[in-house]
Amino acid sequence: MSMDKIIVLENGHPITFSFPELLKYHGPGFPGGVAHALKAMQAAFPLLGEEPLERREVAIETAFSGPGGRDCMEMVTRCATDGRLTVDRTLGGSNVIDDHPGPYFWRFTYRGRTVEARIRPGHVRAEFVRLGAKPDKTPEETARHEELKAEMAGRLVPLDAREVYDARLVNAAGN
Repeated sequence: MSMDKIIVLENGHPITFSFPELLKYHGPGFPGGVAHALKAMQAAFPLLGEEPLERREVAIETAFSGPGGRDCMEMVTRCATDGRLTVDRTLGGSNVIDDHPGPYFWRFTYRGRTVEARIRPGHVRAEFVRLGAKPDKTPEETARHEELKAEMAGRLVPLDAREVYDARLVNAAGN
């Protein structure tokens, strides 16, 4: 599978979404968030059942509240439109900024199976977290934060999703 694509079904018909298409839907604001959602889905979907999955049957709970992640998940699964997306920042730890995995935690449910995906250490840089949490950024800090968002996307997209996210089956129908 290509590292920058994901395939789902719409009523049995395959639809392929590439990172550039997902980014075009989202816009330029949060490319790192788009990359994280793509990698989390790529890591989790193979554990949910025979791929590709029917996109409108995937429910998502996540600690990730950013618009890039939301837009990526929406484009692939239509989860926001159909009411199958829950954002709960407590899922990532009591202090979502400092506690691992922070906002980088996802729970996907499909046809009675649930898979959790959490970020592997080393993929989110401390400088990115520090600048993202800073409310009064200088123009230079804002520019640096934008560079780090793009850098993160550029670094994560070429990687195999299992290098970025640890995904594990936590519930299967009948268990």
